[in-house]
Order: sequence, then structure tokens, then C-alpha cells
Amino acid sequence: MYKRILLLPFFILLLNSCKNNALDVDISDVNIKPLTLLRLENDVFTVNPANFDEKNKEFAQKYGSFYEHYVTSFINIGGTKDSLYKPALLGFCNDRDMRETYDYVKKLYPNTTIEEINNELTNCVKRFKYHFPKRKLPTRLITCTNGYNYAVAYTDSALVLGLDMYLNDTAKFYQMLNTPKYQLRMMNENYILPNLAKGWMLTEFDNEQPVNTLLYHTIFYGKIFYAMNALLPNTNDSLLIGYTTPQMKYVNENEKNLWGYFAEKNRLYENNLKTIQELTTDGPFTGSISKDCPPRIAMWVGWQIIRSYMKNNKDVTLEQLMTDTDSQKILSKSKYRP
Repeated sequence: MYKRILLLPFFILLLNSCKNNALDVDISDVNIKPLTLLRLENDVFTVNPANFDEKNKEFAQKYGSFYEHYVTSFINIGGTKDSLYKPALLGFCNDRDMRETYDYVKKLYPNTTIEEINNELTNCVKRFKYHFPKRKLPTRLITCTNGYNYAVAYTDSALVLGLDMYLNDTAKFYQMLNTPKYQLRMMNENYILPNLAKGWMLTEFDNEQPVNTLLYHTIFYGKIFYAMNALLPNTNDSLLIGYTTPQMKYVNENEKNLWGYFAEKNRLYENNLKTIQELTTDGPFTGSISKDCPPRIAMWVGWQIIRSYMKNNKDVTLEQLMTDTDSQKILSKSKYRP
């Protein structure tokens, strides 16, 4: 069964502050096979009417069940058994914009660049195995273009990277699509690893609990960012959460006030969906607090709570943290007091 596909908003690795050094574990003794790198975009754009049947069989053998999923969900042209599959795929490959996008991807992401990303991703998988030794590991990195539909996904033991979502903010395609500015600044190589880690963690630890309070969502996303930090311990916080330098300055200078906002009037126990969405969804800012307050602020606050919890409960493993759904207990034991 396929795992849930994740559409994420739009790697320079920078030294993080010393408070995260505990997550920089020694993985020298963790042995795994490097992720198999498959570049689906290079295969798909070789298709033509003359070689279609041969290529179709090749794709099924090379990509397994993922290829069917790519066709049906990523580029939305129906399954390979659909009577319109052949003309639809040829149409996708011959579309002027899709062909131009592919040519752009080839220049921006040559094999050497993708191999470097794959090496870093393999280290992420090693760290995952260190913290979660009994869990299933991804075995492949599949890159593709998919008509600007998906940035990353984790499905069928593959981490999937939609390279057409990382073409830099000057790419004309994004201007044609009227992509919002707050998304544009994150549509570049710097965000590939953080987004892959986020998509993987959100799928691995799916938010399917029936609890629907702001506290639950705050703690859930705090755990996700803490796990991302464990996979990418030397990546700057701003890249992990997608904040600008001024936004990081704002949250760091206003942490106490932000916590006061969440703690007052029992707001953490709010179950109004609109309120929860205002504090957890993407956008240019969090309007209910301030135009200077970055979006998804509940996620950042939750991240700080989890950091405090793990600091004050050193016997708790990352596996135990991620599978603990008692948000109230985590909050209480975090002793979070900014």
C-alpha cells in the first residue's frame, strides 16, 4: 500500500548553535547501502511513438509499482492500463513548457549535484537508523519532474524529489504560475534536504490521532521538527523551518511573548479549526499575532517545547518521543519557561 503523498511548501549546511550538538551523533558504525539513485525525468523524456512500448516495459521493470503511482498521481494522466495513457504521456513529454522545464532541470541539476544530495541523504538515513533501528528504511532516491505538482514525497520505500519545484526564485516558470513570494524564496536547492526530511517524517509519523486541539498540533509538529533536526543536525534552524533572517530574529527576541500568547486564555486547548489553521498553515505571516510574526508559528513554539522536554528528560529516546501521543504530559514535563 502506498503511503500518503505530501505536498510541501516551498542545502547549504550551516553550523547550528551549540544547543543542538547533542543531536550530532556518531554514525561511523552505522552500515547501510547507499540509496539507489534513479532519475525518472531522464527516462520519461526519451519516450517517443516509435519506442513507447519498449520504454513502458523498461519503466515498469526499473521503477516497479512507483511508476504507476507517478503516472496516476504525480502527472495525473490516468493509469498505464488507461486507453488514453499513451497519448497522454506523449503529450506530457512533448508539451513545450514541460520540455523546457526538463531542459532547465538538466542544466541546474546535473548528475554530480544530485549525487552529492544523495550522499547527504544517505547520511540522513544512517542517522534515522541510529535513532530508529527497527524501522523500515528508504532504499531509493527518485528524481522527477511532475508538472509543478509535488515537491517531495515518501512512498514505496522511495524518497521522491520533484526537481521542478526547486528551480530558484528567478525561474520564469514560477512567474507564469504566479507563485507567491513567500514560497518562491524556498524553491531552491537549499531546501531540498530539509523538505525531504520533513516529508519523510510526516509520513513516518502520520498525524492521524483523533485529537484536534492546538496543543496536540503544536506538540506534533514540534516533534517533527526535532526529528528533522536529528537527521540534519548541522543545518541551520532557518532552513529547517523555512524562516528568513528577520523572522528568526523575531521569534528569538519574542519567544517569551509568543509563549504568553499560546498560554493565555487556555488557547492551547482551542479546538476551533480556523484558529488551528491560522497558527499552523503557511503564508507570509501569522496575521492573528502580527505582520512581523512568521507563519506556522505553532510549529516553531512546539519545536522549542520539545527541545526543552528532551533536555529535561534525557532518558527519553527519539523513538519514545515520536510515538508518545500524550501532548499534555510532554508539555508538563518539558518545563518550558522561555
